Amino acid sequence: MLSTGAMRAHLLAARLAGSVATSREESLRSYRLFAARDPRVLIGIDPEWAWGERELIELMADKCGVSDDPGYTSGHDVIDPELTLEALDAFAERLAAVAERGGPVLFGTGHPHRLLGFYAALADALSAAGCAVLTPAQGHSVDITTQFGLRTYNLDYVRGVALVREPRASGSGGETGAHTHSPLPVRTALAAAADAGGPLPELVIGDHGWVCGAGQLGFEAMGLADTDDPALFVGEAEGVVSVVVPLDDAVRSDYYRPLTRYVLNRACLSQ
Repeated sequence: MLSTGAMRAHLLAARLAGSVATSREESLRSYRLFAARDPRVLIGIDPEWAWGERELIELMADKCGVSDDPGYTSGHDVIDPELTLEALDAFAERLAAVAERGGPVLFGTGHPHRLLGFYAALADALSAAGCAVLTPAQGHSVDITTQFGLRTYNLDYVRGVALVREPRASGSGGETGAHTHSPLPVRTALAAAADAGGPLPELVIGDHGWVCGAGQLGFEAMGLADTDDPALFVGEAEGVVSVVVPLDDAVRSDYYRPLTRYVLNRACLSQ
């Protein structure tokens, strides 16, 4: 079993926490856009409270450990590994609860090149525990506005984890999927599940719009988020999102494997 100390050391060594690659400039830009209610940064959350840039900095300092000084405007952002560990334990607790009930779950990622393996291992463990890992709307088209204009993607599943692909992608395994923050894929999946008469997920696990979009629709949702993703932490603060784990969401994919072991051990789901 990976100890808390070993997990903390890994978080720092892999730069999943501590000084991370995400820049302060990127984070502050996201906070300004969120305060302006830019849908590219809201990613499915419809905040009830007024969130100005200063309030967002304070929230992110509390949830992630970034500097609470508005005058700190450049350099690398910082994530407190103790907050990451605390959130990983809460994440594991929710996994254990849904596993005990055998509840249906839905996984989705906007970071397939980095996080697919992490979610797929959790999906395997929950499936072995008797949970149905849902795959609604496979092959459905989703129109997403990108920096290059409106693009059409196809919803696909790899090892039980939803992602979107460009239509020309073969899906043969050589191409993992597209990066997206959009909540439209999870809305498409949940609508298809409802239209089919269920089952609907008791828990949605993922990142970006997968968490925010599902949480805003009233589904329990939890996942991972970086310091430039304030929407998930706002959702958590407002009670729309269940658990958010603060970490760098774009390091090498193999660096997330110890997190998988840690979470599954804590949830008593190790195989």
